[in-house]
Amino acid sequence: MSDLPRPDMTPEEFRIHGHRVIDWIADYMANPERYPVLSRIQPGDLRAALPAHAPEHPESFESMFADFEKLVVPGITHWNHPGFMAYFAITGSGPGILGELLSGALNINAMLWRTGPAATELEEVVMGWLREMLGLPSEFFGVVMDTASISTLCAVAEARENLGLGIREKGTGAARLRLYTSEHAHSSVEKAAIILGLGQESVRMIPSDAEFRMIPAELARAVAEDKAAGWLPFMVVATIGTTSTTSVDPVAAIADIAAANKLWLHVDAAYAGPAASLPEMRPKFAGWERADSIVTNPHKWMLTPFDFSAFYTRHPAKLRAAFSLVPEYLRTAEDASARNYMDYGVQLGRRFRALKLWFVLRYFGQEGIRQILRKHIALAQMFASWVDADPNFERLAPVPFSVVCFRAKPQGMPEAELEKFNSSLLDAVNADGRAFISHTKLKGVYTLRVAIGHLRTEESHIRAVWELLQAQTNALSKP
Repeated sequence: MSDLPRPDMTPEEFRIHGHRVIDWIADYMANPERYPVLSRIQPGDLRAALPAHAPEHPESFESMFADFEKLVVPGITHWNHPGFMAYFAITGSGPGILGELLSGALNINAMLWRTGPAATELEEVVMGWLREMLGLPSEFFGVVMDTASISTLCAVAEARENLGLGIREKGTGAARLRLYTSEHAHSSVEKAAIILGLGQESVRMIPSDAEFRMIPAELARAVAEDKAAGWLPFMVVATIGTTSTTSVDPVAAIADIAAANKLWLHVDAAYAGPAASLPEMRPKFAGWERADSIVTNPHKWMLTPFDFSAFYTRHPAKLRAAFSLVPEYLRTAEDASARNYMDYGVQLGRRFRALKLWFVLRYFGQEGIRQILRKHIALAQMFASWVDADPNFERLAPVPFSVVCFRAKPQGMPEAELEKFNSSLLDAVNADGRAFISHTKLKGVYTLRVAIGHLRTEESHIRAVWELLQAQTNALSKP
């Protein structure tokens, strides 16, 4: 008998409580619309409702679960709700959730092949499946990261290592490195430069055209200017599916400039990457096969529970050279014949993330996933057509994938009043509880965004958002 105050759950107890949790999840997934998408609690509400100190004595699972339902659930913004259309919608699908459950039960740290043989080799297989599904060449080597921010950090570190300046050992020294990206690129590019000691001044933002795409001629001009001024250009980040508008940089033209100037080309397709699995969408990805590194996130648009970022590099030896550091206690007999993923990124400890994508790909199949992506793209085109047809609304960007950028523009309303009006409109829509949308600014213009990407989002959901936008626009326009 254990001499602990309380041992772990017995298998019988775990089975009873586990069934209750699974039942709750199944009910939640069956009807998430009973909750408002956006949480209605105020900052500090949950903290105030919880004790200031951890319990001194064991508590029952029943009381824990009751507090989960009473206190935690009201404080959830429901990303797994079909009315979630803010930022980039994501789906925690059934098979993905079960994969997460099994991963948690196995509790693997797959830092070495030895510490997680199946996790290591399944990651190799799943990343190969995904690479093939996206039409990328076989020489791309895949590593599972947590988020695109870390994938981008690894890409910048790898590109820096590729310079051969010994920066890993000696630091940046007097080298004035220059990294290029679009003015509409994700903030993680600039953050990576900060973390790696390059500094924000090392990042040069390249202007975009009327459709929010990087202008290749401006990139070429910037590289030439920087070389003449003593900078060392080393990398360019192109984006397929920019964060605000999902615009597509002209990657093939950027690849030409990168090749001519020996720049590392990284392609950020964190959101849009899964769309490369659609033959009709492949032209939007022209040139990405020439990249040195690529990131795409199955947790954004491939039904995989957060978090799962797929990072691909054409130069795995460079990635390993940037990060590998192996003390004696991590050396194993298998090092010469097996891959240790700890060598290919920031983390030593690594979760068994491949399991959930393996489940998703097998459960839905490639064709099933393609059908879902096509539905989302069609719904976005439908929503865009409603915006275009209504004289009180204005679309502000193209719709290459499944995100629509627009604003209300009531007839006769002065331009100076539109930002405040649309901000109030956003708040009114989100307060309704049926949907959650977000905003951005495009060339200084306050812009609303509807991002369609959840497995269960149907025409009825986007129609409800549109009718809500119209009704609130009418209500707010009245004197």
